[in-house]
Amino acid sequence: MVDRTSVDVESRARARTRRAILDAAITVLSQHSSASLGDVADAAGVGRTTLHRYFPERADLLTALSADVLAQIDAAAERAQLDRGPAPDALDRLCQEFFELGDILMCVFSQPELMNTPAWEECSDADRALIRLVERGHAEGTLDPALDPLWVQQVLWSVLYAAWQHTRENSVSKHRALDLCLRSVRKVVAANPG
Repeated sequence: MVDRTSVDVESRARARTRRAILDAAITVLSQHSSASLGDVADAAGVGRTTLHRYFPERADLLTALSADVLAQIDAAAERAQLDRGPAPDALDRLCQEFFELGDILMCVFSQPELMNTPAWEECSDADRALIRLVERGHAEGTLDPALDPLWVQQVLWSVLYAAWQHTRENSVSKHRALDLCLRSVRKVVAANPG
Protein backbone atom coordinates (compact mmCIF):
# COMPACT_ATOMS: atom_id res chain seq x y z
CA MET A 1 0.00 0.00 0.00
CA VAL A 2 1.28 3.44 -0.95
CA ASP A 3 1.70 5.95 1.86
CA ARG A 4 -0.27 8.96 0.61
CA THR A 5 1.49 11.33 3.01
CA SER A 6 4.97 10.53 1.71
CA VAL A 7 3.77 10.87 -1.91
CA ASP A 8 2.27 14.31 -1.13
CA VAL A 9 5.45 15.43 0.64
CA GLU A 10 7.55 14.27 -2.31
CA SER A 11 5.23 16.03 -4.77
CA ARG A 12 5.43 19.28 -2.81
CA ALA A 13 9.21 19.00 -2.59
CA ARG A 14 9.45 18.44 -6.36
CA ALA A 15 7.19 21.42 -6.99
CA ARG A 16 9.34 23.63 -4.72
CA THR A 17 12.53 22.50 -6.44
CA ARG A 18 11.05 23.10 -9.89
CA ARG A 19 9.86 26.57 -8.79
CA ALA A 20 13.31 27.37 -7.36
CA ILE A 21 14.94 26.40 -10.65
CA LEU A 22 12.49 28.49 -12.71
CA ASP A 23 12.90 31.51 -10.40
CA ALA A 24 16.68 31.20 -10.53
CA ALA A 25 16.59 30.89 -14.31
CA ILE A 26 14.56 34.09 -14.55
CA THR A 27 17.01 35.98 -12.36
CA VAL A 28 20.15 34.62 -14.01
CA LEU A 29 18.97 34.79 -17.62
CA SER A 30 17.50 38.28 -17.24
CA GLN A 31 20.96 39.50 -16.23
CA HIS A 32 23.14 37.28 -18.45
CA SER A 33 21.45 35.91 -21.57
CA SER A 34 24.29 33.47 -22.21
CA ALA A 35 24.29 32.01 -18.69
CA SER A 36 24.79 28.25 -18.54
CA LEU A 37 22.56 25.65 -16.93
CA GLY A 38 25.30 25.33 -14.32
CA ASP A 39 24.85 29.03 -13.48
CA VAL A 40 21.12 28.44 -13.10
CA ALA A 41 21.70 25.37 -10.91
CA ASP A 42 24.07 27.35 -8.67
CA ALA A 43 21.58 30.19 -8.32
CA ALA A 44 18.80 27.73 -7.50
CA GLY A 45 20.92 26.02 -4.87
CA VAL A 46 20.71 22.64 -6.59
CA GLY A 47 23.26 20.44 -8.28
CA ARG A 48 23.51 20.18 -12.03
CA THR A 49 22.26 16.61 -11.87
CA THR A 50 19.12 17.77 -10.09
CA LEU A 51 18.56 20.53 -12.65
CA HIS A 52 19.00 18.03 -15.51
CA ARG A 53 16.48 15.70 -13.85
CA TYR A 54 13.87 18.48 -14.19
CA PHE A 55 15.13 20.02 -17.42
CA PRO A 56 17.43 17.69 -19.42
CA GLU A 57 18.34 20.36 -21.99
CA ARG A 58 18.42 24.16 -22.10
CA ALA A 59 15.50 24.00 -24.55
CA ASP A 60 13.41 22.14 -21.94
CA LEU A 61 14.12 24.85 -19.38
CA LEU A 62 13.25 27.60 -21.87
CA THR A 63 9.99 25.86 -22.82
CA ALA A 64 9.00 25.64 -19.15
CA LEU A 65 10.02 29.26 -18.58
CA SER A 66 7.96 30.37 -21.56
CA ALA A 67 4.81 28.74 -20.19
CA ASP A 68 5.53 30.08 -16.71
CA VAL A 69 5.99 33.65 -17.97
CA LEU A 70 2.70 33.55 -19.87
CA ALA A 71 0.92 32.26 -16.77
CA GLN A 72 2.44 35.06 -14.66
CA ILE A 73 1.43 37.71 -17.21
CA ASP A 74 -2.15 36.38 -17.23
CA ALA A 75 -2.20 36.31 -13.40
CA ALA A 76 -0.95 39.92 -13.27
CA ALA A 77 -3.70 41.03 -15.65
CA GLU A 78 -6.28 39.23 -13.52
CA ARG A 79 -4.98 40.89 -10.33
CA ALA A 80 -5.32 44.29 -12.05
CA GLN A 81 -9.11 43.77 -12.24
CA LEU A 82 -9.37 45.43 -15.64
CA ASP A 83 -13.17 45.36 -15.66
CA ARG A 84 -13.34 47.58 -12.54
CA GLY A 85 -13.47 51.40 -12.61
CA PRO A 86 -12.61 53.86 -15.35
CA ALA A 87 -10.33 52.55 -18.11
CA PRO A 88 -7.37 54.85 -17.28
CA ASP A 89 -7.40 53.66 -13.66
CA ALA A 90 -7.52 50.04 -14.78
CA LEU A 91 -4.64 50.67 -17.19
CA ASP A 92 -2.62 52.16 -14.30
CA ARG A 93 -3.25 49.02 -12.24
CA LEU A 94 -2.17 46.85 -15.16
CA CYS A 95 1.05 48.85 -15.57
CA GLN A 96 1.75 48.45 -11.86
CA GLU A 97 1.17 44.70 -11.96
CA PHE A 98 3.27 44.25 -15.09
CA PHE A 99 6.02 46.47 -13.65
CA GLU A 100 6.39 44.03 -10.76
CA LEU A 101 7.22 41.33 -13.32
CA GLY A 102 10.36 43.22 -14.33
CA ASP A 103 12.93 40.41 -14.03
CA ILE A 104 10.53 37.96 -15.62
CA LEU A 105 9.87 40.15 -18.61
CA MET A 106 13.49 41.32 -18.95
CA CYS A 107 14.30 37.62 -19.20
CA VAL A 108 11.86 37.36 -22.12
CA PHE A 109 13.42 40.36 -23.83
CA SER A 110 16.93 38.96 -23.38
CA GLN A 111 15.89 35.44 -24.45
CA PRO A 112 13.77 35.96 -27.58
CA GLU A 113 13.59 32.20 -28.10
CA LEU A 114 11.15 32.14 -25.16
CA MET A 115 8.60 33.71 -27.49
CA ASN A 116 9.14 31.14 -30.25
CA THR A 117 6.44 28.80 -29.02
CA PRO A 118 2.88 28.40 -30.30
CA ALA A 119 1.52 29.74 -26.99
CA TRP A 120 3.11 33.14 -27.68
CA GLU A 121 1.50 33.30 -31.12
CA GLU A 122 -1.99 33.01 -29.67
CA CYS A 123 -3.88 35.85 -28.05
CA SER A 124 -3.49 35.29 -24.29
CA ASP A 125 -6.04 36.04 -21.58
CA ALA A 126 -4.02 39.15 -20.70
CA ASP A 127 -4.01 40.28 -24.35
CA ARG A 128 -7.77 39.85 -24.64
CA ALA A 129 -8.37 41.69 -21.36
CA LEU A 130 -6.20 44.62 -22.47
CA ILE A 131 -7.99 44.83 -25.83
CA ARG A 132 -11.37 44.89 -24.04
CA LEU A 133 -10.06 47.56 -21.68
CA VAL A 134 -8.90 49.83 -24.51
CA GLU A 135 -12.19 49.36 -26.36
CA ARG A 136 -14.05 50.23 -23.16
CA GLY A 137 -11.90 53.34 -22.76
CA HIS A 138 -12.79 54.35 -26.32
CA ALA A 139 -16.50 53.90 -25.56
CA GLU A 140 -16.17 55.85 -22.27
CA GLY A 141 -14.29 58.63 -24.01
CA THR A 142 -11.39 58.26 -21.56
CA LEU A 143 -8.82 56.79 -24.00
CA ASP A 144 -7.84 58.26 -27.36
CA PRO A 145 -10.06 56.54 -29.97
CA ALA A 146 -7.39 57.08 -32.66
CA LEU A 147 -5.13 54.58 -30.85
CA ASP A 148 -6.16 51.04 -31.67
CA PRO A 149 -5.81 48.40 -28.94
CA LEU A 150 -2.80 46.66 -30.50
CA TRP A 151 -0.93 49.96 -30.69
CA VAL A 152 -1.71 50.67 -27.02
CA GLN A 153 -0.43 47.19 -26.17
CA GLN A 154 2.84 47.84 -28.03
CA VAL A 155 3.26 51.23 -26.35
CA LEU A 156 2.60 49.72 -22.93
CA TRP A 157 5.29 47.03 -23.37
CA SER A 158 7.74 49.55 -24.82
CA VAL A 159 7.33 51.98 -21.94
CA LEU A 160 7.57 49.17 -19.38
CA TYR A 161 10.79 47.99 -21.01
CA ALA A 162 12.17 51.54 -20.88
CA ALA A 163 11.26 51.78 -17.19
CA TRP A 164 12.98 48.49 -16.34
CA GLN A 165 16.07 49.48 -18.30
CA HIS A 166 16.06 52.86 -16.57
CA THR A 167 16.31 51.16 -13.17
CA ARG A 168 19.11 48.87 -14.33
CA GLU A 169 21.24 51.25 -16.36
CA ASN A 170 20.72 54.52 -14.50
CA SER A 171 20.30 53.35 -10.90
CA VAL A 172 16.86 54.93 -10.73
CA SER A 173 14.62 53.65 -7.95
CA LYS A 174 11.80 51.31 -8.89
CA HIS A 175 9.35 53.81 -7.41
CA ARG A 176 10.63 56.61 -9.68
CA ALA A 177 10.75 54.38 -12.76
CA LEU A 178 7.17 53.22 -12.17
CA ASP A 179 6.03 56.83 -11.75
CA LEU A 180 7.67 57.76 -15.06
CA CYS A 181 6.11 54.71 -16.72
CA LEU A 182 2.60 55.56 -15.49
CA ARG A 183 2.91 59.23 -16.48
CA SER A 184 4.14 58.29 -19.95
CA VAL A 185 1.41 55.75 -20.63
CA ARG A 186 -1.28 58.10 -19.32
CA LYS A 187 -0.14 60.90 -21.61
CA VAL A 188 0.08 58.67 -24.66
CA VAL A 189 -3.38 57.11 -24.32
CA ALA A 190 -5.33 60.05 -22.91
CA ALA A 191 -8.40 61.10 -24.86
CA ASN A 192 -7.88 64.35 -26.72
CA PRO A 193 -9.57 67.23 -24.91
CA GLY A 194 -12.71 68.71 -26.45
